[in-house]
Amino acid sequence: MKHMTTPLTLEQVQELKAGDQILLSGVIYTARDAAHKRLVTLIERGQDLPFCLQDQIIYYVGPTPAKPHQVFGSGGPTTAGRMDAYAPTLMKLGLRGMIGKGYRQQVVKDAMQTYHCVYFGAIGGAGAYISRCVESSEVIAFEDLGPEAIRRLVVKDFPLTVIIDSQGNDLYEMGRKQYIKEHKHVHS
Repeated sequence: MKHMTTPLTLEQVQELKAGDQILLSGVIYTARDAAHKRLVTLIERGQDLPFCLQDQIIYYVGPTPAKPHQVFGSGGPTTAGRMDAYAPTLMKLGLRGMIGKGYRQQVVKDAMQTYHCVYFGAIGGAGAYISRCVESSEVIAFEDLGPEAIRRLVVKDFPLTVIIDSQGNDLYEMGRKQYIKEHKHVHS
């Protein structure tokens, strides 16, 4: 288990390998597809973004409302494929990490290698547990999107697994190949 603190530098990203488990601390940002679409529109128009993407991590999440005395509601990961149309544009501006669940398209994997970015998997179905890792949460953009507004989170020991590293190694594909290799004799 590796401990890492944001911002996520190029050197840190290049050291991460698919399958590595980390505990992440520091600032991360939340955004789902509606917010991604707005970010890309701002980029296309040459307008300023609500935060600098360089060396940052975006968590694909739309949390439930926080209960009294909670900083952040239940916040499990969103299916990452919903952001695939927008992710390469954000990586080009320095985004170093994405947190979600599920597969990514090849165009995203290619961009991750080109721009040195990593895709982390968070545990689906563990939103309440994950919310305990959030020390502070502040809406910084697109408040009208409600749960999908962009938030600036400070997290401590957020448990993540590297699913796709910056060299293009994909834990999902590696796992499938390993399973087939180990069970080949069963089907012979």
